[in-house]
Amino acid sequence: GHRDFIKNMITGTSQADVAILVVAAGQGEFEAGISKDGQTREHATLANTLGIKTMIICINKMDDGQVKYSKDRYDEIKGEMMKQLKNIGWKKAEE
Repeated sequence: GHRDFIKNMITGTSQADVAILVVAAGQGEFEAGISKDGQTREHATLANTLGIKTMIICINKMDDGQVKYSKDRYDEIKGEMMKQLKNIGWKKAEE
């Protein structure tokens, strides 16, 4: 499971200037990732704790059969990620 790779993730993140976090757009996948014990939330928290100042969020699997490149789904994920990252301690980039 992914727990076996946390040590590698921490080692790599501690030497990085920027993090790229890939989240799945699939119904249920995204929600599982941002849940209390979700991997997405955990990685965002660790990157912040380790001092990463910039994080790029990529939304993957927009071609999923249920998602079908839906702008509504994109906006839902973007909004939820912004909320979650703010709660973790990330600051929104200047646009």
